[in-house]
Amino acid sequence: MTFNIELEYEKPLEFDYEALAKQVAEEALEFEGCPYETEINLVLTGEEEIQAANREFRDIDRVTDVLSFPMLEYDTPGDFSYAEEDDSCFHPDTGELMLGDIMICIPRMQEQAVSYGHGEVREFGFLIAHSMLHLMGYDHMTPEEAEVMEGKQAKILENLGITR
Repeated sequence: MTFNIELEYEKPLEFDYEALAKQVAEEALEFEGCPYETEINLVLTGEEEIQAANREFRDIDRVTDVLSFPMLEYDTPGDFSYAEEDDSCFHPDTGELMLGDIMICIPRMQEQAVSYGHGEVREFGFLIAHSMLHLMGYDHMTPEEAEVMEGKQAKILENLGITR
């Protein structure tokens, strides 16, 4: 797995965010049975930057905790079978499946960790798990979709011992 991380946020985090992001991403991929090596891009940013991206890409002019930009379109969430038929899904140099981009607002992540009563490691891990599921075609637009996604997020974090 290639995990490209761009750090736009200036203040240091007090945990190994790179190792945690990779660990959660790998668990999510294994949990969903992804048969390919993958490429994922992660941007850690501030409030102004994520608000600008949210406005540009979703027409929502406010700060959010995380944005996910899947590179693939799925007929069924978590079904990677179609990728074999479409070479454009794979990086031409590495052969890795290009899943997409994740953008996390560090100040919002830190605020949520406090307000939910758990640590930054748990909140960061949750946001990675949540975004990985989006990159694999899951969504939470209906109560049924939300229930599926929430169950998968919880199990991924539980498997890693990342609890509240």
